[in-house]
Amino acid sequence: MRIHREHIPGCVLRAEGPSDPPPLHWEMADGRRMLLRRSARPVLLARGDEDRGGARIHRRDGYRSPLPPIRADESRGMPDWTGRYASWLAGTDEGPLHAGRWVFGAREVFPPYVWGDDFLTAWPDVHLDWNDGWNGVVPLRELSAPDAPRVKAYRRQAREGTLAPVLLWWTTAFDGWLLLDGHDRAVAELAEGRTPRTVVLARGKDEEGMAEDLALVSEEYERLMAHAFDAPAPARQRTVRGLSDFAVSVPYDEARTRAWPIPGGPDEWDRWMLEFRHERDRDE
Repeated sequence: MRIHREHIPGCVLRAEGPSDPPPLHWEMADGRRMLLRRSARPVLLARGDEDRGGARIHRRDGYRSPLPPIRADESRGMPDWTGRYASWLAGTDEGPLHAGRWVFGAREVFPPYVWGDDFLTAWPDVHLDWNDGWNGVVPLRELSAPDAPRVKAYRRQAREGTLAPVLLWWTTAFDGWLLLDGHDRAVAELAEGRTPRTVVLARGKDEEGMAEDLALVSEEYERLMAHAFDAPAPARQRTVRGLSDFAVSVPYDEARTRAWPIPGGPDEWDRWMLEFRHERDRDE
């Protein structure tokens, strides 16, 4: 697959090649069954509630970040983390990038609930309740304790303001994010009373989707110009500015997360669910 950076401000990658699933990808089957597969084996199973008000999530050990380890001296150098993470994901054979557009963005401000009550600290099973407005972060491995040695080292970097950001993957099926990299760094930042600095990865809209959005902008602008003299100048200026801001944001809009069919359908999902339960029983 050929991956290159688009020539627009910010960080947007375009991956060109077959529409095959990448090593880390979503699969779905009937009965609201979802599966996150890393290479050949699932690391997460989920099933939506019958009333579509939530989903039950089951995770297993074995997830590994698609990013390489980040050294302390590298972190203190404060590179362009968004570009660095994008470059690493473009060059790895363990990541989620498939054919299409991918939008990367740095983010430091979230609603308080995202890294609060909606940060799923329980392991391995948990229930998302969308009826209560869940919109948070799903870790892909068990979280370390705030006083674990590695976390304590990260907490010192967090106090210095030099800790590398975590990497989140926007997942529309959950209306939330998967934590792809930085589990211990997230625990460290939160233990220090800070919101984790974040790089967010999301699938970007394709040309057809962007064209549809820009067509709406054009129609609204023509409508405005047809009645331009019927509104006060400040109102016209605010409307034109809003349309301009919307048009500029279109190349960075998020598209729905792509999923492939589970090869064995619902039966395969059920078999994996049974294996997850057997592994959990052995651990207990």
